[in-house]
Amino acid sequence: MGFHDSAMLVFKFMKADGYLLENSILESVVLALANAGKFEIAKEILISQAELGREEGRIVRPFVHNSLLSLFMKRSRVDEAVDFFKHHILRSERLFPDTCTFNTVIRGLCRVGGVDKAFEFFNDMGSFGCFPDTVTYNTLINGLCSVGQVNRARGLLGNLELQDGLSPDVVTYTSVIAGYCKLGRMDEAINLMDEMTTYGISPNLVTFNILINGFGKIGDMFSAIKMYGRMCAVGYPPDVVTFTSLIDGYCRTGELDQGLKLWDEMNTRNLSPNLYTFSVLISALSKENRLNEARDLLRQLKSRDDIVPQPFVYNPVLDGFCKAGNLSEANVIAAEMESKGCCHDKITFTILILGHCMKGRMLEAMAIFDKMLSLGCVPDDITVSCLTSCLLKAGMVKEAYKVRLTPSKNLNPDLSSSKQSVPFQTSLDIPVAV
Repeated sequence: MGFHDSAMLVFKFMKADGYLLENSILESVVLALANAGKFEIAKEILISQAELGREEGRIVRPFVHNSLLSLFMKRSRVDEAVDFFKHHILRSERLFPDTCTFNTVIRGLCRVGGVDKAFEFFNDMGSFGCFPDTVTYNTLINGLCSVGQVNRARGLLGNLELQDGLSPDVVTYTSVIAGYCKLGRMDEAINLMDEMTTYGISPNLVTFNILINGFGKIGDMFSAIKMYGRMCAVGYPPDVVTFTSLIDGYCRTGELDQGLKLWDEMNTRNLSPNLYTFSVLISALSKENRLNEARDLLRQLKSRDDIVPQPFVYNPVLDGFCKAGNLSEANVIAAEMESKGCCHDKITFTILILGHCMKGRMLEAMAIFDKMLSLGCVPDDITVSCLTSCLLKAGMVKEAYKVRLTPSKNLNPDLSSSKQSVPFQTSLDIPVAV
């Protein structure tokens, strides 16, 4: 019911009288407090119950602290989770880890790139009577691949193949295949897929999609389509990820119209494009200066209540209309972004600022710049320098001086300090209508 203070008062009375919570209730209480952001109280209850349980010969079952650790990870509080694991579980005589405990911590560390630290815990598992399972290996292999250490991941896969009672599965192989694809090492990815099938492990839809995407990223659409045919032949129908990867591949190789044909095929198959499908085609159309077609896709995106768009979808179209001098349409698109709950980012603001500068609308450019600052979006040195140059060319020296003193990312602190007397650089080649 959310009455956490009252619950804590009852708990204190129970603790004073030496009563223990049952494990299932203890888990509910600990997680309810943690979900409410009261992590310190949750840990205090867990530790105190473990102390009372030890006196009575009862232990807190691992699933309780495992659930707490999982919640820490979901809230991106990895450091706190690791600290609790090290100081209150591994060093405790009252809380006992199991393989799931180690897996939870290893998974959290791998998600934030802490693979080396994850291996330290992996190597310590045996000291606590715990032994890695396939999930442990899969987590570490995926973690290694995510930081580009594919050779090391391949070696760990080989170690797993030698373990008694354990064997790699489709997740294991797919993780390493994804690592190879990410680095563009497609020959090795295909060889590993062949090895997987030799061991009787069939690739799944995710495996095929990763390989199709990998071929598309290097512009090898012949191999991508061949893999697509192989996928369909074994009974996996394409999904939105498949089509998005193929469309992206065609756009990368300059075959935009072929990508648009696949867009139409998606609609025929009643497959709804996702955010990234829209982004790929909108970006490609904008680069080809096919702005009206890109604008039509934005209108379709506007009608999709299930997608919360991101600035990177809108920015290419905004940039295209600004460069074409069509500020009216650019401003309409910017308003649509806000109506969809899509906040402007640094690139959006910079595009709009420079677009208005090039049309000589300096007051509007300054208003956009002020809005950017008011929303806490910090400009970089390019934004500041370009706006300053445009203002100077328009004869707005006072405003240029104000902008030049704005702290910005990547800007030399000595140049942005109001204590320095710095001449303005007016040589930037930016066309301004005045």
